[in-house]
Amino acid sequence: MNTKDTLLDSLDQTDRRTMELIDSLSKDQLKVPYEPGVNPPIWELGHAAFFYEYFILRALDQSAPHMPGYDAIWDSFEIKHRDRWKEGVVPDKAATTDYYRRIIDAVRERLSSRDLTPREHYLYKYAIFHQHMHIESLIWCRQTLAYPKPPGSLAPSPSQEEESNDHAAGDAQIPGGRYRIGQTSDEDLFATTGFGFDNEKPAFEKDIEAFAISKTLVSNREFLEFVEANGYAKSEHWSYGGQRWLESSEHRHPVYWRRCGSTWEERLFDSWQPLALEAPVMHVTFWEAEAFSTWAGRRLPTEFEWEAAARGHDGRLYPWGEESPDASRLDMDGTAFSQMPVTALHRGASPCGCLQMLGTAWEWTSNQYLPYDGFCVDMYPYMSTLQFGDHKVTRGGSCATSSCLIRSTYRQAYHPDRCDVFTGFRTCAV
Repeated sequence: MNTKDTLLDSLDQTDRRTMELIDSLSKDQLKVPYEPGVNPPIWELGHAAFFYEYFILRALDQSAPHMPGYDAIWDSFEIKHRDRWKEGVVPDKAATTDYYRRIIDAVRERLSSRDLTPREHYLYKYAIFHQHMHIESLIWCRQTLAYPKPPGSLAPSPSQEEESNDHAAGDAQIPGGRYRIGQTSDEDLFATTGFGFDNEKPAFEKDIEAFAISKTLVSNREFLEFVEANGYAKSEHWSYGGQRWLESSEHRHPVYWRRCGSTWEERLFDSWQPLALEAPVMHVTFWEAEAFSTWAGRRLPTEFEWEAAARGHDGRLYPWGEESPDASRLDMDGTAFSQMPVTALHRGASPCGCLQMLGTAWEWTSNQYLPYDGFCVDMYPYMSTLQFGDHKVTRGGSCATSSCLIRSTYRQAYHPDRCDVFTGFRTCAV
């Protein structure tokens, strides 16, 4: 399949998945209540269409607006977050879907009928990947609002569950040395039809001291020990920022847990289920991850240690090498939702034996989200710059992330207070 056909196939798959997530919600469910961590699904649909229109149709062809007068509605940096809920401001589902369809059809027609320059190929990938970011936010919206699981959700397969016996837990020993961090230059990416967001560039070499990092994510069983040791009430485990978060949130356990007599349950979308003790702890803030690490006598990895453990010395694209991701290697694409043991999926192991470094959960690191030396703003100036300084770096993607989007160099930024996204963590020896 040539690069144009690959893009067309990717565009079609992205379109289908988006509409599955929209059309599987009822009229009442589409009218989501205001939540600071989510967007109304219909606004998400219009915003995705606007991104294609603005950065492809208008930028490359100077085409006229397809929905005149609505740029300030669909542009996320023009409309205030709360205004996205106002009736009469955002068009209804029928009008928004019509706009979305016209844009997607125009993009498909343009892509089918022209030879692409390397830059155009990159722009198409950028717009498709941007839509996948909103696919993930449509999924965590369902979790936040206790809506049903997304279409296509699957139970973990028996073979995946059985894999958990093949790998012991414990630490991987990472030798000290010089490691490659980040993505290559735009020129190289254009030449190879590769991709990297501006926050991943430019690549550089970094000297990292030897360290030991857990082969697995922290499990529910491990985190439950912290909860039952009254860890949320002991200030010595919490940093100043963590104590401030505790005071404002009054949490005493992860947000989607509840105690039922002598046992614990966890809410997964619209269903409460027994807490899966061997599965990874999910939906925890940076402060909770930091406090657990202190309680356990450990620490969070830096983002550079995380990348060194994921890529090894050869700078591979994925922990397992260069082969494309699939369900035997990672939990992604909104299917299994982090219900497998933390010791599963050994086919996706990194060179040092770390498991589930891609998929399952966005992993908190100790780093503030900052640009690399030599950073240059990409085509979308707000992809990274607004988060620099007051967000923390997470790595690896989650069970709700699209696998086409992820690689070992990918960096995401979340505010340390956030627990609505699919966040977890692993720890390092002190």
